[in-house]
Amino acid sequence: MKISNETKVGVLTVVSITLLIIGFNFLKGKDVFNKQKKIYAIFSDLGSLEKSNDVKINGLPIGKVYDFNAKDKEVSGIVVTITLTKDVNIPDNSQAYISAPLIGASYIIIEKGNSHTSLKPGDTLQTRVDSGLLGDVKAQMNPTLLKVRTAIDSLTSVFRNINKLLDSDTKGNLQETISNLKDLSDSLKSLLGSKSSPLVKSLNNISSITENLKNNNDSITATISNTRKLTEKLSNLDLQQTIDSIHTVLTDLKATMNKITNENGTLGALMSNKELYNKINDAVLSAEILMDDIRVHPKRYLGNMIFNRKDKTGPLTSPAEKDTLPSKSN
Repeated sequence: MKISNETKVGVLTVVSITLLIIGFNFLKGKDVFNKQKKIYAIFSDLGSLEKSNDVKINGLPIGKVYDFNAKDKEVSGIVVTITLTKDVNIPDNSQAYISAPLIGASYIIIEKGNSHTSLKPGDTLQTRVDSGLLGDVKAQMNPTLLKVRTAIDSLTSVFRNINKLLDSDTKGNLQETISNLKDLSDSLKSLLGSKSSPLVKSLNNISSITENLKNNNDSITATISNTRKLTEKLSNLDLQQTIDSIHTVLTDLKATMNKITNENGTLGALMSNKELYNKINDAVLSAEILMDDIRVHPKRYLGNMIFNRKDKTGPLTSPAEKDTLPSKSN
């Protein structure tokens, strides 16, 4: 039987439409040849998540994003349909979040819980919001940006105050100050530039003094060494014994002076008793008169021994009164 061209075109059209639908569904993550389990997750924001993106557990792809639907008319949440391509057990307290890497497509990560009860087809996963890499960077940069903004505001305020201060009078004063500084710099330059300036001479003298000190370093070292030896010898002297000896001498001297000044002592009596002094003075005077008389009239005293003469006068019972020394005569 001969098939007409219209029939061939119709069959080809049906096959093409069927293949197109199957391919489109396959690209959307649907396996048209196998019936797969579906679970759901509700997110407040999908970000860059698209259909057919992976769903992973511990980095292993276990499903695909199948479809998106609004939770309600206010779009308080977005229901994501997940088709499981692998037969895995997912604890019912597991959590899902959307990961958005810098490079590549976004995907859903399921963090497994510790429950012993697994999710069943049609159950809904718990979800949470993950900041991702860019969110972490932003969270870390926000405090820094705030500080930078505060610093910029402070600098702006400072410059504003500086502009207020730099009025015409202040600018004139600043220019005058800069001019004075320039004059001072020129004066210093001229002062230091001339070899005959007092400052240069003073510096040369200081250099000469330091050079002399350097040349006499050995002598200075020897002097310091001798001084150190002298101080060591002084420190080794028994100063306490010397001080004790001086104290003893002073004590004895004090006792001697007390004896001299004491009226009951001999020297004290001599010094304080006028009568005793007069008697001693009279005795000395009598002795002096006697010696002078013996010298001047020796015959009077040596006559008995040489000329056998006897002195008819008896011995004196009291000293003769004498007021002055006898006159010297032959």
